[in-house]
Order: sequence, then C-alpha cells, then structure tokens
Amino acid sequence: MRKLFLYAAMVLLMLSGLAQATLTTIGTAEYNGGTYNLIWDDDNNGKSLVWLDYSNTGNWEAQRSWASSLDTALSVTWNAGVSVTWTDASWRLPNTVDGVWKEGYEGPDGNGNYDYTVGYNLFNSEMGHLYYEELGNLGRIDTDGNYPQPGWGLNNTGDFINLIDRLWYWSGTEFTYDPPDVWGFSMLDGGQGGFTRTNVVYGLAVRSGQVSLVPIPGAIILLGSGLLWVVGIGRKSRRDV
Repeated sequence: MRKLFLYAAMVLLMLSGLAQATLTTIGTAEYNGGTYNLIWDDDNNGKSLVWLDYSNTGNWEAQRSWASSLDTALSVTWNAGVSVTWTDASWRLPNTVDGVWKEGYEGPDGNGNYDYTVGYNLFNSEMGHLYYEELGNLGRIDTDGNYPQPGWGLNNTGDFINLIDRLWYWSGTEFTYDPPDVWGFSMLDGGQGGFTRTNVVYGLAVRSGQVSLVPIPGAIILLGSGLLWVVGIGRKSRRDV
C-alpha cells in the first residue's frame, strides 16, 4: 500500500509540474536575426508576465519606443499546449513602484510593505522581483546592512541567457519627484535607483498576459496510463489480501 501511495504521488507531481513552476520558457521569438526565449513569470507581485530574453541598449525614450514596437517586430512561436491572452496593449519596459527618494536595504516588513524606494532588497518592482525572488540572487547589501554580502550578484539566471550583470536597466516608470530622472534597476548588484533619462543603458521588454498550459495529447495519454496503472495496482493488492 505504501508503494501505491508513492506511485500516485509521482503521477500527481507530473500533472502539477507545469502549474507549480514560477519561471517557465513557454516559447521563442525571432528578432533581429536571433532566437530568444519567452519566459513566463506566473506571479510577479500578483501579475502574470512574459519576459523577452533580450537586452537592448539605448536612452530611455529610445528604449520605450523599442519595447512598444516589438508586437510587430517579433515572430513568436509558442510551445505546444501554450495559449497566451495579452492584457497589456503592447510590450513595455518593466514597472517600478514610484515614491519619494528614501534609501534603505531592510526588505519588506511583516505585511510585505517597504518604507524606502532606493537601495537593495526591493522586491516590489518587476525587475526586483525577478532578480531576488524568481532567480534567487542576492543584493550587494543584506537586510542587516552587511556589506558586501557574500555571494551577491547575478549568479543565477534561470532560463535567461541574455541578462547582463551591469549597471543599469531602465524601468518604464518616471521619477515623479524629479521629472528628469527615471527609475532603474541594477542587474549587477540588485540595487534600485533613479538616473537621468538621457543615459544609454540596457532595457528588457515585458508584457502582461494570461497564460494557459494545456498538456499535449501524448502527455495526457502517458499520465492517463500512469493513473490506470496505479488503479490497477490498487485492485490487485486488494485481491491478494
């Protein structure tokens, strides 16, 4: 009977594997002579996002134009069984929570809120969530203020091939309290800050959308066979008692 439960657990794990993944490559995009992963982030601060694994360079205005042009510039191929319904009108630069410039490193409080907008261990921006929570990287400063934190930096990239550990990546969020500046995120060390929009740095494109993962027929047959096998073992065990 113990083996029966183990077999059943294995089959259920196979069934739930896609649903449990937080970063999943769900397709590819042909762009500018290359092929790049489309990576689904199923819970980025409560949103379902698809990232294009391509690092562009330019000033802020150029990067915004680049991202918004991708809907027609990309040739997308989804993996078998993947269906995507976009909720954003177009591709865009990642969002950041705007606010008064206040530096910190402590991370969120017990309710998941932050009392600072600049520094380290900020997971509430889309790039911060990706860097820290999804990819599991560490900031240069830890939540106790220790500096440098052992193991800091972009050491884990998951399915991303083209993330670059440099300062900075543009966000799409302007800094309300100093309009010439725009929020950005450092893939070098996990820092967040604001800087002048005329700087030429990197940009990532992201898009919100609802993703459905439907098992392909072969997988359904395989899993169904596995469940029937488990049921058969259970019946045989009862007959042998």
